[in-house]
Amino acid sequence: MSRVLVTGSVEGLGRAAADALLSAGHGVVVHARSEERAALLRPLVERGAGLVVGDFVERAAVRRVAAELNDAEPLDAVIHNAGVWSGPAVMPVNVIAPYLLTALLDGPRRLVYLSSGSHFDGRPTLDRVDWRGGRAGSYADSKLYVTALAAAVARLRPGVLSNAVDPGWVPTRMGGPHAPDDLELGDRTQEWLAVGDEPEALTTGGYWYHRQRTRPHPAVHDEAFQDRLLETLAAETGAVL
Repeated sequence: MSRVLVTGSVEGLGRAAADALLSAGHGVVVHARSEERAALLRPLVERGAGLVVGDFVERAAVRRVAAELNDAEPLDAVIHNAGVWSGPAVMPVNVIAPYLLTALLDGPRRLVYLSSGSHFDGRPTLDRVDWRGGRAGSYADSKLYVTALAAAVARLRPGVLSNAVDPGWVPTRMGGPHAPDDLELGDRTQEWLAVGDEPEALTTGGYWYHRQRTRPHPAVHDEAFQDRLLETLAAETGAVL
């Protein structure tokens, strides 16, 4: 059995993934941004899940969560599920937090980053990006960056399985009640990539939709763009992969 961190697991796809992994007998660490939100995770904690609390808007909180996890039982996998749709938290939560956790966490051999079909509308430029969230950032840009981050980690860490997943436009709080995709399928691919033992689940560098490997935005596998992104994030955070 594996031990898996699922960020942003109070509700939606993160909650579904954490619940399914627990039901399958895996060790799970759930995450909430505040103590108030963490109270909603009590049913999972009572079933044996570990819990970390930290607002991923704040870099110090991400670092504290990483240190807490490094002092605990080792993780086998991380599902980078936490994300926001709009507002000034877009870049801090959708890009900076998964980058910092990737740089700081010891040991996970499987990394799954939540992307979106919106990443196709992202711009492969890093000019004038507000990484600190002083103003609203582009959701599409953030998902392009995190998808490229997943591909870069796959290239630079050959012993790690790193993949990005488009869960579809599903009817969660972020997706809205009229989203057209199947909520039942929304969390299964990331769970499969985190713990599955089928040959396809043991590959790296993929962009997946409903367990089908598909072609992402051309910039995702552009190594020059990946390197610029990593250099920018390292300079911005002081943490190097």
